Amino acid sequence: MDSPTRRQHSPLRHQPATLTPTSGSSMKVELCSFSGQKIYPAKGRLYVRLDNRVFRFANGKCESLFLQRKNPRKIAWTAFCRKLHKKGVTEEVHKKKGKKSTKNARGIVGLDLEAIQAKRTQKPEVRTAARQEAIKQAKEAKAARANATKAHAPVAAGPGATKGAGPNKGK
Repeated sequence: MDSPTRRQHSPLRHQPATLTPTSGSSMKVELCSFSGQKIYPAKGRLYVRLDNRVFRFANGKCESLFLQRKNPRKIAWTAFCRKLHKKGVTEEVHKKKGKKSTKNARGIVGLDLEAIQAKRTQKPEVRTAARQEAIKQAKEAKAARANATKAHAPVAAGPGATKGAGPNKGK
């Protein structure tokens, strides 16, 4: 001992070496359930509901507002409200753009790719003219078919004779 007047500190008064933060370890920082603020060790309040759900609050103000069932999104100073209204955002976070799927043109059964491309690049006037021509040809073919069936249709036996007009013997 150096001098008799100097008191020695008991080893219990100092914190053990395991609890002192070193450069490699980090403190367990919680987040306030109401405001979203950081809560450092030995700070804040802990509230356990009857259903065993644990809520951590930064201070009594947060706890009081929570117990009053206030919505943190409507209270201006909370982190939730600030995030909702895009306050205090220094750098803009860009959303990752997904890969756009590329369309690969292929031929269809009965038409090859060149024919499809030729039809696509056609002018609308040419396309409408071709459509009108096709409609006209279809009408002519229909009329020709109607005339052909009229010429070959059998003549009815008499004015009152219709198909199936005989007596019902089967019933």
